[in-house]
Amino acid sequence: MKLISWNVNGLRAAMTKGFMDAFNELDADMFCLQETKLQPEQIAMVLPGYEQYWNSAVKKGYSGTAIFTRVKPLSVVNGIGIEEHDQEGRVITAEYDNFYLVTCYTPNSQRELARLDYRMTWEDAFRAYLLELDKKKPVILCGDLNVAHNEIDLKNPKTNRKNAGFSDEEREKMTELLGAGFTDTFRFLYPDAVDAYSWWSYMGKARDRNVGWRIDYFVTSQRLDDAIVEAKIHSQILGSDHCPVELEINV
Repeated sequence: MKLISWNVNGLRAAMTKGFMDAFNELDADMFCLQETKLQPEQIAMVLPGYEQYWNSAVKKGYSGTAIFTRVKPLSVVNGIGIEEHDQEGRVITAEYDNFYLVTCYTPNSQRELARLDYRMTWEDAFRAYLLELDKKKPVILCGDLNVAHNEIDLKNPKTNRKNAGFSDEEREKMTELLGAGFTDTFRFLYPDAVDAYSWWSYMGKARDRNVGWRIDYFVTSQRLDDAIVEAKIHSQILGSDHCPVELEINV
């Protein structure tokens, strides 16, 4: 089974930058989006063979997630069941026979870590949510998790040490999640891969120079480790400041 996750940084904008070409080329069984920045009625997605599920922020033009899937889920739930965290359209959970698929757009801690306290509260609540799911069946989590976990996961770790996405606090929460029984699938297969990034600033021709961060993930329950076939970062695909990431897994 092939899964794709992509922060499109505004789906309507991405549609003018080759989104459908990339969608068709990638040919995934399940295609998860983050930062859609719209309400479903603001776009007409014609995707033959795919079920569509949307979770939009209350605030228009902000955040938002979607799942397009060829395999109809048993059930779909928006949010994590906590009102404080469910106003921004950040999580969709699709239940299947053998696993849960969760797509997530993790809150950004923002400049000068202005939203770090909220981010820490979110991280604990979201991890608890995933662990409850994991008690029932394995979890496949994907999305923009807004953290480069280790120094290998961004080009300039020293100068970003206290910046959003690479603060000690955010990195420790990722360590906690993996320590709770989850696997970073890309690092599982490619522990030493360098210059492997999924997001680049629009400033300073960062993408041309590959000055990037790996902040988009597929994270799976550890008991799925033997089922992981491949993990890819499609850095050649444009249309957003993020690129799609892929997981091939036998579930």
